[in-house]
Amino acid sequence: MKQDKIAVIGGTGKSGTYLVQELMRRSIPVKLLLRTSSSFETDNPLIEIVRGDARDYEAIHKLLEGCIAVISTLGQPKGERSIFSDATGNILRAMKAHGINRYLVTTGLNVNAPGDAKNEQTRMATEWMYQNFPETTKDKQAEYELLAGSNADWTMVRLPRIIQTEEHFPVKVDLKDCPGEKISAADLACFLADQLSGEEYIRKSPFLANS
Repeated sequence: MKQDKIAVIGGTGKSGTYLVQELMRRSIPVKLLLRTSSSFETDNPLIEIVRGDARDYEAIHKLLEGCIAVISTLGQPKGERSIFSDATGNILRAMKAHGINRYLVTTGLNVNAPGDAKNEQTRMATEWMYQNFPETTKDKQAEYELLAGSNADWTMVRLPRIIQTEEHFPVKVDLKDCPGEKISAADLACFLADQLSGEEYIRKSPFLANS
């Protein structure tokens, strides 16, 4: 019988830390993927740690066992080739193997989706990313295409600059353009946790920002 656990990837990163804290606040148990080199330790009974790499399918398969949903706030490891489409490819495969449908993942403003009407500022930011970080920017778009071609109940949340703060501010969600220049990490965490039971943004890629 499945346990009511959420698989979290990137849970010790800049935004992932806030996500795990929010899930703990809601008493939601998690399985947390950590690299072998990570020194993170916890005695919280709600957190189960799985050691491994998001590029390793076996690690992802083990992580998702007993879970009902997956959330990824994965960042790009320094000095490595882009990780995003590799990770999501493994996640989608393992989700299918375990019968999991719900997948939430964060990304940047640079990802384009059908129906977008990005304003000049957002378009310029997208172009800047393609010029300065072509590999990861193209790979994040490839990640979106993997999701769009899958049968999963995915939501890809597109974000401006993330501010590491526990403060909360008014939040706006838009499917066509980014409604602000920044997002509180605490507000992002709440939005992701809310989407575990929400259906409004299934198979969609909303922009999220503080107004």
